[in-house]
Amino acid sequence: MPPRFYQLSTGVLMDTRLHQVLGAGLGLRRPLLSQLVSSPPKQVGFYEVAPENWITIGGKYGKQFRAMTERFDFVCHGLSLSIGSTDPLDEQFVRAVKQFMAEHQMKFYSEHLSYCSKDGHLYDLMPIPFTSDAVSHAAARIRRVQDILEQKIAIENVSYYAAPGQEMAEIDFFNAVIEEADCDVLIDINNIYVNSVNHGYDAEDFLRAIPAQRIAYAHIAGHHVEAEDFLVDTHGATVVDPVWALLGKAYALYGVFPTLLERDFNLPTIPELLQEVDTIRMIQARAGA
Repeated sequence: MPPRFYQLSTGVLMDTRLHQVLGAGLGLRRPLLSQLVSSPPKQVGFYEVAPENWITIGGKYGKQFRAMTERFDFVCHGLSLSIGSTDPLDEQFVRAVKQFMAEHQMKFYSEHLSYCSKDGHLYDLMPIPFTSDAVSHAAARIRRVQDILEQKIAIENVSYYAAPGQEMAEIDFFNAVIEEADCDVLIDINNIYVNSVNHGYDAEDFLRAIPAQRIAYAHIAGHHVEAEDFLVDTHGATVVDPVWALLGKAYALYGVFPTLLERDFNLPTIPELLQEVDTIRMIQARAGA
C-alpha cells in the first residue's frame, strides 16, 4: 500500500489518499507543447488537458503529446459534457473519454456544473437554474458518467452572470448536487472571487461551506475587470492579489491541495506562466509550514 502522506520538494505534506496528483499544475495548451516537450519545467507537478481538444490529435502533435503523458501526471478537464442540459447525455463521448484516459493514464476527469447544449452545442458554459429539480437532474447525469467511467469525477463551481429561476443560494445548490451525485469537487478559486463580486456575497463564507473532504484539486486563473462590481472570468490575464489571498485562505481552512494555473488565451511566455506556478508553490509551502 502506498504511503498516506507524500512530502513535496517544498516540504509540504499532502494526503495521497485524497489527491491523485501533487503540487502545482499547468493547463497544457497546444502552442506550449513543443517547448514543454523539449524543456519540461521541474516546478510543474501535473498537467491538465481538455479531452475534446486532444482525443483525435495525431501526427507531430500526437507524438509530442504522448511523450508528455508518458513522463508526467495528467488530468482531464472537460468542456462539453453539458451536465445540466436536457439533451440526452452523450454517452458515446463519455466512452471516448474513458478510452483516452486509459491510453494516456490520466489520473481523473473533471467537468463544470453547467450546460452548453440545447439541440446542439452553444459554445459557452451556461448556468443551471438553482432549483431542487435541477439538483436531481444534474446529480443523476453525474452518477451515470461515473458509472461509465468506473470512477468518481470532480465537478467545478462555475462563474455565472445571471441566475434565472433561483430557488436556493449558489453554494447550497452546488453542495446538494455534489452530495446527491457522490462525486468529488474541483474548486475554482477565481470563480468564487468573481461570483462574490458580481453577486455580492462573501467569498470566504463560500469557501467555508465547501465539502472539504471531496476536494480533488483546484483551479486558479485571471479575469477581466469590466467595472468595479462586474468581473468577467476570462482565463486571459494574470492572477490578481485578492485571488491569491483567497487561495491561501483555502489552504488555511483545508490544508494544501493540488492547484492548477489556467490560462486559455493571451498566452504569455512559458517563463511568465511559470512565475505564477511558482507563486502557487510558494503559497503551498507557506501554508504547509
